[in-house]
Amino acid sequence: MLPWIELDRATIPGDGGDLRLKRRGSEFSIMLGSNELMNSRLSGSEEALATLGCERIAGRKNPGILIGGLGMGFTLRAALGVLAEDARVVVAELVPAVVDWARGPMADIHQGTLDDPRVHVHVGDVGALIRSKKDAYDAILLDVDNGPDGLTRASNDSLYDHNGLRAAKLALRAGGVLAVWSSAPDSAFTRRLRDVGFAADEVNVRANGKRGGARHVLWIATKPSQPK
Repeated sequence: MLPWIELDRATIPGDGGDLRLKRRGSEFSIMLGSNELMNSRLSGSEEALATLGCERIAGRKNPGILIGGLGMGFTLRAALGVLAEDARVVVAELVPAVVDWARGPMADIHQGTLDDPRVHVHVGDVGALIRSKKDAYDAILLDVDNGPDGLTRASNDSLYDHNGLRAAKLALRAGGVLAVWSSAPDSAFTRRLRDVGFAADEVNVRANGKRGGARHVLWIATKPSQPK
């Protein structure tokens, strides 16, 4: 079996540790310590985050989409595959090196999605971007950290607490969708979504789609069309 080769390291802002980009043949892995955050062979649940989230806003003109976390680009690629040409997609990525990896060693995986005219890359904290907006997006897709039970940065928890969810709700247009990826179930998070006024569905998906793999969880939460 081919050995893993470390290609690069990048520090996560805010004392979040170091990300390591590794390659074994055509396979890529992004690690945090001994934890594998993502692998290029496993894309099913990230793709489902995009397709399930975007299908709820199908038919809207000039939809605005915010994707929190670039990673290996599976969510972005899937979103672009289902969105119309009039869509506007902002990808917020905290770690600049992850964007460099997308244009460098992992360019074949990203398939030129960062150069799509619908896409704008924002290097910075997606939480700060959400808090700065009101009625700006039709969908917010969050694949940040390990989900509501954070792993890489304690400050990521503020995305998923009551205040963070209220900020996301304010940033969404009426009837907009907040879709969240998680490595595991979290009943307390489901309650928080409903506490702040979202209609929330919890969906079980597999890491590699129809081919199986680890079980992951998505929340598809819709903001009411009328104020509550």
